[in-house]
Order: sequence, then C-alpha cells, then structure tokens
Amino acid sequence: MIETDRPTFDQVYMAFAETIALRSTCRRLQVGTVITTTDYRKVLALGYNGNAEGLPNTCDRKEPGNCGCLHSEENAVINCDCPRQVEKLVFVTHLPCPACAKRLVNLGNVRRVCYRHDYRDDDALRIFAAAGIRAEKFDPAASLRPPAADAARRS
Repeated sequence: MIETDRPTFDQVYMAFAETIALRSTCRRLQVGTVITTTDYRKVLALGYNGNAEGLPNTCDRKEPGNCGCLHSEENAVINCDCPRQVEKLVFVTHLPCPACAKRLVNLGNVRRVCYRHDYRDDDALRIFAAAGIRAEKFDPAASLRPPAADAARRS
C-alpha cells in the first residue's frame, strides 16, 4: 500500500471547528467546537459563539469579554443529545473558559479536549486535569493518528 499525506482525524475535526467558527456573529472572537465519538466515526454536536436562536445575529453589548454571546462549547453541549456514557472527544478553536470547561465536564465521558489557541487564562487546564480529562494544544504538524482507528481506515 502506498502511504499518502492524508490528514489525521484530529486535523480534519480541528479544520471543521475552525470552519464552523466562521458562522460566529461575535465581534471580538470567533470560536468553534466539534464533539465526536472517540473512534472519530460520528460527529455528536457542534457549536459556535453567538446570540440565542431567534435573537438578532449580533452581540448584545460592545464590551470586550462581556458581549452577551453564548460560547461555542456551551452551544455544542446544548446540541449534544447523546447519552452520558458515550465517550467523547472535543475539538475547539480556543481553550475553553473555566465555565465552559465545567460544562464539558458535566457533559459526561469527555476523554480529551483538543484546542488550537490559548485563552487569556488557563484555569480550564486545571479543571480538566481534576476531572481526569486530557487537554492538549493542537499541533497541526504532529502526527496524531490514533493507532487502531486510523490504521483500519488506511487499508
């Protein structure tokens, strides 16, 4: 078999998070979140930051950090209707804020959070560690292929 430069699933889902972030109507920061199964076969939910459904597609206020938008992780958790016992991976364009980190903990069975950009504080890392959730900064150049899940698809 000829080896190709196929993207890893981490690369695919991070690109998806970055693409869905483009739907954000927040003036300050566009953030996207994708929640998948641990075998990468199903997208369970996605979200981006913005106002609530049916409200104007704009921030409520101009104050940075207090614009009134729902966070992308919050929207993804709201949209995730799978049972708590299903193991999950989370791909998010930015390290979650502490409140969203707690929302992801409460979602249940999140095994890993992969984020691309740092947040202004790293309290989420301590929250994830305390909850037994692995958090790692996305490195697009790294080979993050899961040994079994991706190898099976290459054949």
